[in-house]
Amino acid sequence: MRRGISRPGGDPAGNEASLLAHLRRWFFARKPDAGFILTEFPATLLQAKVFDEWLDARDETIDAVLAGTGAPAPVVGHYRTQGLLLEEACTAP
Repeated sequence: MRRGISRPGGDPAGNEASLLAHLRRWFFARKPDAGFILTEFPATLLQAKVFDEWLDARDETIDAVLAGTGAPAPVVGHYRTQGLLLEEACTAP
C-alpha cells in the first residue's frame, strides 16, 4: 500500500481515486474474519468516510485508530468523534 500512497506526481484527485480503487479491491477480496492494520490510510477525511462505507457494506467494525504525529486533524477528529481514537497514541512524545 505504501507504494501507492507515496507515488508522486500527476493529478491529486486521480491519484486518490486510484488509491481508493486499489484499496477497495483489497478490502472486498479479503476474508471477512481476517484482521488487518493499515498504515498511512486513511490520509484524508474523504478516505476515512469511504472506508467507513466499506466497513458498513460488509457489516464490519474496527476496534481502534492510532494517529501518529502529523496525522491530519480532520481524520483525527473524525475518529475521535466515533470514539475509536486511542488518545494516548496522539499525545505520546
